[in-house]
Amino acid sequence: MKSFRKELWFNAPTRRAFINITHQVEECLRDSGIKEGFVLVNAMHITASVFINDNESGLHHDFDVWLERLAPHEPVSQYHHNNGEDNADAHLKRQVMGREVVVAVTNGRLDFGPWEQIFYGEFDGRRKKRVLVKIIGE
Repeated sequence: MKSFRKELWFNAPTRRAFINITHQVEECLRDSGIKEGFVLVNAMHITASVFINDNESGLHHDFDVWLERLAPHEPVSQYHHNNGEDNADAHLKRQVMGREVVVAVTNGRLDFGPWEQIFYGEFDGRRKKRVLVKIIGE
């Protein structure tokens, strides 16, 4: 069995963002040479997420509005975590959206259902963060 590891780096200019990273993960898969196996894509920061869904701007807007209703950023004083920080809401949003995804690899391709793509969700942006891509298989 072979394995491949790469870190993808992002610096979202806004506090919250959804970034389609499908092409970067596909590039990692090509570089790995693995034809059958699994890809793990993991947000390596506790205020960011990785998830699979449709690449549709209206849906991304709906996610943003829904998450802000669930865990509003302000007032920051509503959170106990905010001892000198203002990102408690980002931790909660990450918990809802998830830490990582695993995708099957078949015939050297990501084995997706219709419309599925991989996204990096940023909830406390404006600084450099990374995503781990780990691929195992043959």
